[in-house]
Amino acid sequence: MDNAEKEMQQDRRRYFRVDDAVNISYQVVDQGQLPERMERMEQEVNGDFTVMSSLAAISQQMAGVMHKVEAYNPDIASYLKALDRKIDILGRAFLLQHSDVSEQATNMVNISASGVAFHVTEPLEPGALLELKLLLFPSFTGILTFAEVVGCEPLETPDGEFTHATRVNFVHLRESDRDVIIRHVIRKQSDMLREQRQQRENAEA
Repeated sequence: MDNAEKEMQQDRRRYFRVDDAVNISYQVVDQGQLPERMERMEQEVNGDFTVMSSLAAISQQMAGVMHKVEAYNPDIASYLKALDRKIDILGRAFLLQHSDVSEQATNMVNISASGVAFHVTEPLEPGALLELKLLLFPSFTGILTFAEVVGCEPLETPDGEFTHATRVNFVHLRESDRDVIIRHVIRKQSDMLREQRQQRENAEA
């Protein structure tokens, strides 16, 4: 596969969407505050909340080397994978101990690598800029990003405290975080397809 085909495949994956339960929170950002907020985000991007996304980015960078190790020495590859799982467990424990994610409510969203749709408790103006936090499960991967509101409509039937449905596009997102979201969405789609297949097989049995 050449570079052009890889880019086309990557672009298609950006638009894969899936319904998912995540932790999500946001703050409206004034355009004049954006440079300061972006600088702060860069400082926080290796902090408590994003520890798992940072680890996931490192694991992805090592994936090519790991495939070579597997080909030449499966035992060493198995040992390195076990170490990676240990680090993953420690990262999750650190996240839960040093942040407030366990206190946040889980919300249903529709997510892709280009944006997310979710319910909010107040109307948001199209064009508004949001500082957005997403926590993906079951990996406990935290994503920090900025997003632009592209639509916000009242719900026909309010969902508890939620009164509006909004859609946002990511406008400042690390490519490593975009890759994390792409892999997450593809994994979710695969899980749903597998469950649907199992349900059909059970119904036919």
